[in-house]
Amino acid sequence: MQPFDTPRLHFRPFLATDAAGMFALDSDPAVHRYLGGIGGHMATSLEQSAATIAFIQAQYAANGIGRWAVLLRETGEFMGWAGLKLVAGPLNDHCNFYDLGYRLRSQFWRQGYGYEAAQAWLDYGFETLKLPRICAYADAENLGSRRILEKVGLQLGNEFEEDGTRCVWYEARNPKW
Repeated sequence: MQPFDTPRLHFRPFLATDAAGMFALDSDPAVHRYLGGIGGHMATSLEQSAATIAFIQAQYAANGIGRWAVLLRETGEFMGWAGLKLVAGPLNDHCNFYDLGYRLRSQFWRQGYGYEAAQAWLDYGFETLKLPRICAYADAENLGSRRILEKVGLQLGNEFEEDGTRCVWYEARNPKW
């Protein structure tokens, strides 16, 4: 997979040098507000962020895919991550599915970046990877994230509980299949 751009964003695999940006993202209480048991623990050290990046890089090697760094094209600033990852599961009675996800630093919220990232990865999954189906899930209370998933065309499914968090399931089928 090659890095790619949207009008405002640049997507590339994570580098070890992204640890400071990842720490800024994962140590922000606002970012973790709706992650509960589904988004990992809040980072308390740069070493934890470096370990998270190493874990994601291992997913690249094992599955050929994983979350990617999101940079602001204009400045190169680290904004967060987005992408697809293969989830073995079971999760909500689903196994071996591709999960669409995104997480941006709070200063980049409410500017359309989450939508732009989600749409880019949905398109990439269907058009480039030729995936038959892409899934996502969110904390049921996270209305902002749910709006993004619905706006990019994922269909609302059922509610379920994951690690004590009430979640909602979404999915979309490849329109070309």
